[in-house]
Amino acid sequence: MGDHLRYKLLHRAQSPTSNLPKPLFQGMDVVGLKKRGQGIRSWIRIDRAGNSQVLEMDKFSIMRRCELPARDLRLLDPLFVYPSTLLGREKAIVVNLEQIRCIITADEVLLLNSLDHYVLQYVSELQRRLMPRMTSSSSSSNIAGRYGGETDMFSGSSAADDLPFEFRALEVALESACTYLDTQATELEEEAYPVLDDLTSKISTLNLERVRRLKSRLVALTRRVQKVRDEIEHLMDDDGDMAEMYLTEKKERAEGFLYSNNVCASVSAPVSPVGSPPTEKIKSLDKTMSLGRNLLVQPPGSDSETERVEELEMLLEAYFVVIDGTLNKLTSLKEYIDDTEDFINIQLDNVRNQLIQFELLLTTATFVVAIFGVIAGVFGMNIQIDLFDEPRAFKWILITSGVAGIAIFLAFVLFFKQRRLLSL
Repeated sequence: MGDHLRYKLLHRAQSPTSNLPKPLFQGMDVVGLKKRGQGIRSWIRIDRAGNSQVLEMDKFSIMRRCELPARDLRLLDPLFVYPSTLLGREKAIVVNLEQIRCIITADEVLLLNSLDHYVLQYVSELQRRLMPRMTSSSSSSNIAGRYGGETDMFSGSSAADDLPFEFRALEVALESACTYLDTQATELEEEAYPVLDDLTSKISTLNLERVRRLKSRLVALTRRVQKVRDEIEHLMDDDGDMAEMYLTEKKERAEGFLYSNNVCASVSAPVSPVGSPPTEKIKSLDKTMSLGRNLLVQPPGSDSETERVEELEMLLEAYFVVIDGTLNKLTSLKEYIDDTEDFINIQLDNVRNQLIQFELLLTTATFVVAIFGVIAGVFGMNIQIDLFDEPRAFKWILITSGVAGIAIFLAFVLFFKQRRLLSL
């Protein structure tokens, strides 16, 4: 027994994998699991010139590329349903408007690749708006070189109407979302009015079920339209959030500040004694530093920033009016449905009142007929009285009972009418 135990211990000590812990997920491809967990998705990239290409990137690459946190990318995940959102970050704008889920930077737009009609329409519309600008700018420069100063008015107007790249992409996204919601509202409106008219003319279970489905769709669509409207209104009310969306301007400020630092470094470098006097170097250095500070920081209450915020505010206000019109359309439809329901309830109440009145008349008539039953029960007893011997007694009793019953019935009807229980 002791030799056998000694042999087992020696065999366990000599085995190389006896002391190693067993893997937690034995038999699982952990590397493949990690690759699948990275969430590689297809993105459509659109640059400033309108060129598009399809990229395969995971969320970590998107986070490093756009400098966005993971919670912002979660809003763009097509596997989850999030309400419409517009977020302005340091170097990107996160857009989640119905079918349009994209990331807008100062140089490109990263759009989740999809076969949805509105996504493809967004890509084509954005390319159409970007490419003519490149051609029109070159053609306007040629015209200006040919005719001299006659095109200053046109160049000034085009420069005044020019928007940064991120605002053009945001405008197309807002237009696509508003068009999509307005189209759904119009289709629902065209489908709802005939169904409501059919329900008004004929109250049936089928028509009531159709109206119930329409009302549930109306509530869901109204909630989505209200969310888009609230997002636009929130941006219009907060100047800080609108200032965060000026990505091109912030990029130019950062590049200007880096340029001023390079100029400062070149000016402060040692030069030969034959160069400019020290006072001129100091003046140029101060001038360059002040230029860099002006490019990097601007006071929040400056007129230029106010005008820029007003520019974005006017853009948002235009689509706020559009989405508010869609919301008013849905509100009018909801009021029409409520009016139809009130009309149906009034009709049902009227029918219910008529049934109650008819039941009241039947109850009164039953009471009158019961009087005849009481008389017949009394005279049907096996009792000998003198009235049975009269040959015309039955006729007079029948006539008297009928007249008394009719009189009682008319008395009840007049009483009910006086109490406004009957509308006869």
